[in-house]
Amino acid sequence: MPVAHINRLATAVPPHDVHRPFVDFAETLLPAGTARSLFRRMVRLSGIEHRYSFVQPVPTENGQWRDAEELYVVGNFPSTAKRMSAFEQYAPRLAKCALNRLELTAGERASITHVIVTTCTGLYAPGLDFDVVRHLGLNDSVERTMIGFMGCYAAINALKSAHHIVRSSPESRVLILNLELCSLHMQETQDLEQVLSFLLFADGCSAALVTADPAGLALDSFLAVSIPETGHLITWKIRDGGFDMQLSGQVPAELRRAMKDSGAQFTRGRDPLSFDLWAVHPGGRTVLDAVEQGLELPPEAMRFSRDILARFGNMSSATVMFVLQQVLAAAQSGQQGCAMSFGPGVTAETMLFHAA
Repeated sequence: MPVAHINRLATAVPPHDVHRPFVDFAETLLPAGTARSLFRRMVRLSGIEHRYSFVQPVPTENGQWRDAEELYVVGNFPSTAKRMSAFEQYAPRLAKCALNRLELTAGERASITHVIVTTCTGLYAPGLDFDVVRHLGLNDSVERTMIGFMGCYAAINALKSAHHIVRSSPESRVLILNLELCSLHMQETQDLEQVLSFLLFADGCSAALVTADPAGLALDSFLAVSIPETGHLITWKIRDGGFDMQLSGQVPAELRRAMKDSGAQFTRGRDPLSFDLWAVHPGGRTVLDAVEQGLELPPEAMRFSRDILARFGNMSSATVMFVLQQVLAAAQSGQQGCAMSFGPGVTAETMLFHAA
């Protein structure tokens, strides 16, 4: 039976590093005292140094937040309509950047049969799938699939879909785009847990070519593992003032417990130490700690994930592809790997792979 492979991967982020300006701004949203002190401590422990956005911070004389388009004005944060207008403006720019870096030849573009797009941070139609087809000059009859609102684990589902397509039709050549503009959904709130969730998220995009050609990372198997009674811990709802994220601080503890109690589910019964390569979605430092401790992995197992977290933060569905890009560059033929991403459910979407 044919095996699907990630032959090539490219990534891109917007031009503005917003991590430090956001930290300074977020403090002003919180009441002075314990909340601000705890926030500062979590910033130091976050493991994040940079996050990128199309929102451009502008220095001010009084040190208060201001962005170039005045999207986030204290007391007047944008409506959902204004956020979606920004998504429609900026998302195609980021998509084109990642697609250009994939460096597809004219022949490769002509041979693409399927386009799969994942995003949970913006909606418009005709959408990103049409933008991909137009930008690359693909055949108008290419099959298009949009995977929406699945959150951080959507990229694994896109790879799963590509895996099924290639196995059923070996001549298929699948282009995957994972694009998120998480920074468009910051909320004006004094709730510390919600502000801490904004500390993690950023914008990013990945593009990948998946075919039966035996080069790159071979996709071996997929499995979704849900943790019972945790559906309320991660939610993502569309409201009048944008998309409203609820990310409970209990998630890492639940992941650690599930890994300790049912680790064999996540690795299909294999000893975690038998894997040479790990591509774990860096949902946050404590999430990576939970996986490492729950599966009793050595610290170096999370090295790619921690590096992406430090340099880019959590870019929702695109993030695990940034990690896989590093894995692809470092992998040696025959090495075995395990990838996983976490999201609403709480569910882990897992993928076993090997280097071709």
